[in-house]
Amino acid sequence: MQLYERDFYAWTQEQAALLRSGQLERLDRVHLAEEIEALGRQERRELVNRLGILLGHLLKWQFQPHLRGKSWRATLSEQRRQIQRLLKESPSLKPELAAALAEAYQDGILLVVKETPLAEDDLPAECPYTLEQVVNLGFYPG
Repeated sequence: MQLYERDFYAWTQEQAALLRSGQLERLDRVHLAEEIEALGRQERRELVNRLGILLGHLLKWQFQPHLRGKSWRATLSEQRRQIQRLLKESPSLKPELAAALAEAYQDGILLVVKETPLAEDDLPAECPYTLEQVVNLGFYPG
């Protein structure tokens, strides 16, 4: 059994040491490539997750205006700032935004259904907001 399978942390430390010392021939290239790709997928998942939370709160803001409050406004601002930070750190995610938004909208609907008395049928089937609106710090629907 390889170190990668026995002790992942030890494997990461070994791979980093091998890279730093220039011992490239000793690298576990197959697993190293898989882990680097997984890091990229993780960044995209974070984008979708943050968009889902943001969209859920935009829907709650629009469809439950009587419950609007400071915490919802703070969540909208926080998610937008975190998305901006993520895109600044990984600008190659920008072309993924449209697809991520469509994917995240379903997560936003689930968040609303879970946290409110609203049902899925009470909400638009397609995202009612443009990408520009979603990331705009000053946009609040309704």
